[in-house]
Amino acid sequence: MNEQDLCYLPAVEMAKAIREKRLSPVEITQALLQRIQAVNPKLNAYCTVTAEHALDEARRAEAAVMQGGPLGPLHGVPYSVKDLIVTQGVRTMRGSAIYEQFVPDEDAPTVERLRAAGGVMLGKTCTPEFGWKGMTDSPLTGITRNPWDLDRTPGGSSGGASAQVAAGLGPLAIGTDGGGSIRIPSGFAGIFGIKPTYGRVPVYPPSAFDALSHVGPMSRTVADAALMLSVLAGAHPADRFSLDAPPGDYLERLHEGIQGLKVAWSPDLGYAAVDQQVAAITARAAQAFGELGAHVEEVNPGWGDPTPIFMVFWKVGAAGMLGSYLARWAGRMDQGLVEVVVAGLSTPALEFAQAQLARHQYCDKVRRFFQRYDLLLTPGLAVLPFQAGAPAPAEVNGRALDWITWTPFTYPFNLAPNPAASVPAGMSREGLPVALQIVGPRLGDLRVLQAAAAFEQARPWAQHRPTL
Repeated sequence: MNEQDLCYLPAVEMAKAIREKRLSPVEITQALLQRIQAVNPKLNAYCTVTAEHALDEARRAEAAVMQGGPLGPLHGVPYSVKDLIVTQGVRTMRGSAIYEQFVPDEDAPTVERLRAAGGVMLGKTCTPEFGWKGMTDSPLTGITRNPWDLDRTPGGSSGGASAQVAAGLGPLAIGTDGGGSIRIPSGFAGIFGIKPTYGRVPVYPPSAFDALSHVGPMSRTVADAALMLSVLAGAHPADRFSLDAPPGDYLERLHEGIQGLKVAWSPDLGYAAVDQQVAAITARAAQAFGELGAHVEEVNPGWGDPTPIFMVFWKVGAAGMLGSYLARWAGRMDQGLVEVVVAGLSTPALEFAQAQLARHQYCDKVRRFFQRYDLLLTPGLAVLPFQAGAPAPAEVNGRALDWITWTPFTYPFNLAPNPAASVPAGMSREGLPVALQIVGPRLGDLRVLQAAAAFEQARPWAQHRPTL
């Protein structure tokens, strides 16, 4: 196996080869660190590489294999952590000069669990400042670029993670998702990512965006994400909203198929403007679910556009988190984020309370929809990857766009607690990834993974690699 093939080896296969002593955790880690050194300067996927720490963990993992001791499900398998998530002894900058020197004294529960499962942390991946937007650039860490076209964004806010996985700089990544921040970059970079049911994976420290915020896996294959989610999921005392339920047997039951399921396909959720190439590619992808034995029906869910509801939570959360920092730090912050904070500071309490009520009503509409359908399919994004560093594409189908309206399919399922995944659906004429979103009922994470696995088997994508 050559070095590039080793770097692109799926985590499930890595873990098996390590157990069988066909691959060394040290060999894998060294190969990935060498590739990071060569490729990361082009992408800016990692903001911190913990090379010495990773090699130490890999050596301990290798010693445990040779000694015949008990091995965790990710024993010796490398992963990255988005730089919003706290890591003990490793700087967590959150894309901001405010936290440039912050070194946490504890791990987030997700990092604890990956360590306990035997994983090897390679480093921290770039995020926009405090993960506030769907692109990845920040005043502190600069612009992160898409491996498929270095002039374009890999999306955000987990854009460092998506660029890393797509470019073969590690098989697994932890992302966060408050409005699409796992699914947007997964779609733009041509990888798999899932936002689990709210509470499925514990979130700590608590987010200023509260019940919008999720943590989940990003990977090149569905099986790798299923393996990772089985490690991450489960209640934790640090997150009072985490679900008191054991992780599902995601990997063992992954390939049960979708025969007989009732699947809704919505090309625009009734309100979104969608790029013509994206619309055509995702419509063809939706047809594949009929070929896989599901009953597919095109629908308009009739929920209405939830953007005004979402924006109240977003600006108020940003203001609560950062309002007290503006006097000192505004000149060194992302000016788009400053504008959101300022808007939040002037939002009346009554408007926030009304948004809470509107959200409850919206969630109830979604709940009732999934009493009729087993799954919902939508385009993952409304547009193709656009210029790196730009706030948004200029327009789609003649409609002007701002920083939120180009991603109309993701944040509805942060307002609602449903699991939602991004799967690669094809490539545009320009050679850019296009994604399909698969949404399930609350607690239907396994069903979403099974649907994604069935689609992956019918329309495989992991063999495609960007040329760097």
